[in-house]
Amino acid sequence: MDSGKVVPRRKPDLPVISLREEHKSQHTQEATAKSLDLSKVVRLFEDPLTTNLKERHLFVLKKLLKRNHSGFLLRELTALSRVLDICAEKAKDHPEYVPALCEALKICRLPFLKERASDELSYAQDATEFISHIGFLMRVSDPEVKQNVVECVKWFYRSLGQTEQLEALHSTSPGYRLQLLERSDLPKTLLLSMATLQNQPAIKLQLLRTLQILSSSSDVNCSSMLHARAAEMICLHMNEPDTSGQVLSCSSEILWNLLERSSKQEVAAQLSSMECVVSLKEAFCHLLLNARQHSDLQLRNDLLAITAFIAEIPNSLLVESLFAKQLVGFVTFPELKSRSPLVQNFKFSYSNEDLKMRKLLLNLLVLMSRDSAALQLYNDELVMLFLLELVKPPAAPPEHRSGSHHWSIVQQEELQLQALDTLASIAPLMLNDYMSSQGNACLLLLLDWCVGTDPYFSQGHSFHATGGRGSKKAQMRHCIRLLRSVTSGGVEAVNQDLCDQGTIHQLLGILIRMEASSDEEDVVAVEIMSDIQLILSALCETDTHRKELFGSEGVEMAVHFLRKGAGRFYSGLGHNKLVLSTVDCVWSCVVGCNTTEDYFLAREGAFLLLNFLSTSPRCVHGIVLSTLLDLCDNPNTQFYILSWRDAAGQTAPRLLLKLWREQEKDLGVSRSPGGGITDPQRPILSRFQQDDSSLSFPANMPSAAVTEISENQRAKIYSILCCLGFQELPGLSTEDYVTLCIVKRYLDFKVGEVWDEICRELSLDGVRPTSPDDEAMSTICKISEDKAKRIMAEQNSILEQQQKEDGTEEQLMYTEMKSHRKQQELTAKFWDKYVSRTSNYEILKEEKAQRGKYVDSTRSKLKRPAERFIGHIVAVESTGVQGPEGVKVTLARAPIRAETAT
Repeated sequence: MDSGKVVPRRKPDLPVISLREEHKSQHTQEATAKSLDLSKVVRLFEDPLTTNLKERHLFVLKKLLKRNHSGFLLRELTALSRVLDICAEKAKDHPEYVPALCEALKICRLPFLKERASDELSYAQDATEFISHIGFLMRVSDPEVKQNVVECVKWFYRSLGQTEQLEALHSTSPGYRLQLLERSDLPKTLLLSMATLQNQPAIKLQLLRTLQILSSSSDVNCSSMLHARAAEMICLHMNEPDTSGQVLSCSSEILWNLLERSSKQEVAAQLSSMECVVSLKEAFCHLLLNARQHSDLQLRNDLLAITAFIAEIPNSLLVESLFAKQLVGFVTFPELKSRSPLVQNFKFSYSNEDLKMRKLLLNLLVLMSRDSAALQLYNDELVMLFLLELVKPPAAPPEHRSGSHHWSIVQQEELQLQALDTLASIAPLMLNDYMSSQGNACLLLLLDWCVGTDPYFSQGHSFHATGGRGSKKAQMRHCIRLLRSVTSGGVEAVNQDLCDQGTIHQLLGILIRMEASSDEEDVVAVEIMSDIQLILSALCETDTHRKELFGSEGVEMAVHFLRKGAGRFYSGLGHNKLVLSTVDCVWSCVVGCNTTEDYFLAREGAFLLLNFLSTSPRCVHGIVLSTLLDLCDNPNTQFYILSWRDAAGQTAPRLLLKLWREQEKDLGVSRSPGGGITDPQRPILSRFQQDDSSLSFPANMPSAAVTEISENQRAKIYSILCCLGFQELPGLSTEDYVTLCIVKRYLDFKVGEVWDEICRELSLDGVRPTSPDDEAMSTICKISEDKAKRIMAEQNSILEQQQKEDGTEEQLMYTEMKSHRKQQELTAKFWDKYVSRTSNYEILKEEKAQRGKYVDSTRSKLKRPAERFIGHIVAVESTGVQGPEGVKVTLARAPIRAETAT
């Protein structure tokens, strides 16, 4: 048989002739002979009597490799691993074994062979160990062997054409070896072998390219390499002498693959050592000064991006390694002069890659600001002054600039927006530098430029320019965001400086104009308006004079936004934030100043808050109730709250009691079907407090009974009803009165709950109070329980009274129903008589005779003399109907009496 013939795989459903079976039997026997020969080869190498027969070894190896020139059989891989391992050991002293190893590695490039379809699964472990042994051959000092190992692994990722193989054998599936490679130790072994290639730069470069292929093709490979500290090892070796100039590029690609395909935190942790940071610093500085080609500039930026991951780790060594100082010097150049010779030798080309580097450096400022040492470095290098200089409006149009030594208008816009975003993170941490650099004045000037009418056409290409194309909206968005971050800290000097410069009226004007001109679908405009309201809240919260400055203009603004309601709360466009910021603005800027409060109430502000409370989602109820509660300090508020009615006629007390019941339902408080107390020992205890009843809290931690007050709205509802009073509340139902009994005693129940909790914790801690204390605590708990029982009795009385009223109303309803039924029966009887009279003449005559008899009998009973009357017309009216029926005549009559004789 021609051994070079390639036989395609037969389909199992086709008939097989006997000649084919003969050939298959013959080749099976040949395979068995090969197996026997391989076992003899292993004995030849391991037997002490033949272990030194070098010529015999080489002859057998040559013969064995010739027989397997089409690939190694899966079931022979274990024995082959042993043979190759022995050859590798002998190659240390006998270089004659090296060619055989290289030839074996070339055969390893080919797919493995299988006899059955199940061999892939049966010999998977053997094949995995064999692939691991391929990596172990990197310990052979001969460069040719190392080169073949690296090339062998590369061939795993190449698509192979058809190869010569025996008829009874077939190649494994294309992805089989790659799956086994992921399970093997080959990636880890190749990584560790880098230490043996210090004086072999060509092979080292090939190895790095192989590791790049491994790391880019599989997450499992990246994980395996990372466990061998791949990130640290690659970083430490990337600055070694390299004539090709490609080692640094390959190393960067491998690090990026590890970051993208494995744990970023673990990669950054390995790179955060002092040695790795110094290595990155050297590589970056070398590229910064020597990069000329576009690929080198990209590589420089890649190293900066990798440095950003290191900066995210707490207590990174960027400052200690002086890398941060160099980076800060680069970020402020050329706007600020630097004395560093490294910075002075750098030349900006103002290309897109330089723009990316500047943006990466600005991002690094944010990441490094978590380190207090970096903040001191920013102070020394005047970073705040540089950033404020960068955010200034463009002073001159681009056509006045000559040459290419300036940023274009598009690049300048991107840097301006990036600097504003950077300041939003750094300025709150460096308020002293911010104030000394006149930061507020700079931002207010930028804000004036944003609302000005000067022509400016934003390109809107960058991430930070989203939604601002063709306008200054992106600049306004980030400027407002920066002001919000500066004022949110509550530093009085910063806020006072803003107020002294008229910020409150300026922001109110911007807010009103933006609301009038923007669309509700504009996400950027909605964000700006909510941020402005938050800034106003931060400025006015603690100062009555600033609330007066907020004045009627601010109240009108707040009322306008409250009238819009919460209909778009879940639109996903930021209206939820606008709703919350509006209520917070009322709470901080209106409440607390009598002038603004009175004007707010006169503009139906309390009505709007109650409307808001009845229609808004439950997550907003807390801030609305808090605002109403503080507003109740104004004596005029009670009238407005009690006068409020919603569209269904519901009153404010009824709404508050409804919210109370909803809260108790969410908390799992036990209530009867009528809403009354069921357990007098636990009248207001929630389900969550019952779950924590077996826990003892430390002295410096509030207990469940105390924390529960701030976790729900019952305390706020109770306080508002206390301001309204519990008597003569309008529009309450029986259910509301039952709930009101509980609300009225909420504070007493809460006090008893705390004392009960104290007793329970003492018992859990094994502390026995003194007899007087024990008696006092028992008395307090008993009083609370008695109050609960009295409330239960009162609630039962209310429910019984309601049941009686319901019974009375039911009886009246039944009486009315009987009356209606009787009337229907009489009407039906009258109709039947009428029908019978009109349809039967005999019945009609009989009915007429009976009526005549009745009239005669009635006349005979009259005893009094007949009186005569004289009538005269008093009034005549027309009803609009034609004929005599249309005239209504009113008569008056007087009796005529006979004259008596004198």
